Amino acid sequence: MTMLAATVLGAQPSARTASPGITFRLRLENVDAARIHAMVLRCQTRLEPRGRRYTQDEQERLFELFGDASQWDRTLHGLTWAQSTLAVPAFERRIEIDLPLACTYDLEVASAKYLHAIRDGDVPLVFLFSGTVFKVADARLSIEPVPWDVETSYRLPAGVWHSTMDHFFPGGGWVRLQRETIDRLQAFRGRNAVVSWDDAIGRLLQAAGAEELA
Repeated sequence: MTMLAATVLGAQPSARTASPGITFRLRLENVDAARIHAMVLRCQTRLEPRGRRYTQDEQERLFELFGDASQWDRTLHGLTWAQSTLAVPAFERRIEIDLPLACTYDLEVASAKYLHAIRDGDVPLVFLFSGTVFKVADARLSIEPVPWDVETSYRLPAGVWHSTMDHFFPGGGWVRLQRETIDRLQAFRGRNAVVSWDDAIGRLLQAAGAEELA
């Protein structure tokens, strides 16, 4: 059985992509040093919120996900960020390869809500691997599964995710709305001579806040 070890060496915003993404530099080491002809590697990347502390502002931004901080002993749980597949070329002792992960700013997605909420420090990640290993020995092809216990952790600087999003959404974010909601907002802008969507939503929030205080 092939013995593999995985390490994430670093991460940076993916370059020259049509949509947001982060590229992780991954080192794979073949512990038994036998030559690997090829490998199809599947990776589940998970956010591990229990791996860090949170400021008051972060707790407020995470309320929608986990509820009040007083409940976090029960509600703070891991979140799946991405499922990805990587074709690994031939190597012997070790290889370094890029693992790209797609990102979304759709705040209906739990992982995006979490990453949006964390502005400073690190985001604790766990990478869980599975897949298939192909070996050639004595002109014979052998096929093995990637051992079930291959995993690694990494602390992603929060700024990497925000830099990625700033490249595609400079100074802003992305919120998905139903067409009917967009039509109502557009009508509100027209009736009240509001120039931008930000101003329209700001006015509505201000009015809602005034009603709460009344």
